[in-house]
Amino acid sequence: MAERPEDLNLPNAVITRIIKEALPDGVNVSKEARRAISQAASVFVLYATSCANNFAMKAKRKTLNAGDVMSAMEEMEFERFLQPLREALEAYKKGQKGKKEASEQKRKDKEKKNGTDENDKSRDEEEDEHMDDDNEGEEEDVEN
Repeated sequence: MAERPEDLNLPNAVITRIIKEALPDGVNVSKEARRAISQAASVFVLYATSCANNFAMKAKRKTLNAGDVMSAMEEMEFERFLQPLREALEAYKKGQKGKKEASEQKRKDKEKKNGTDENDKSRDEEEDEHMDDDNEGEEEDVEN
């Protein structure tokens, strides 16, 4: 675990970005308020993780999954956030699936290109061998 309490805080840049996105333009937030929000967010993450871990332990698992987090949110009485969380998870899964498909397609294209290159090399090597065979015959004719 963390060696110091400060290690448990979320990065200030992340907190500042979240705050700016949540508030209308022109609203200023003091340094002290940003610090308080950062600490509150860290406490929330730790509490949600602990609750989710309890669900994983009850299921005799060492790995937390999204279902554990959903159950934890319900237990913490944050039911109103479950639907937006489900939607965000679904969007994340679709994005990951799209990235995976794009990566696989890129790999296939690369393999196809490498396969074509290797076929070209094989054809070139065969042509070189035939040229060598033809040249050997010419050399023999010269010698005779």
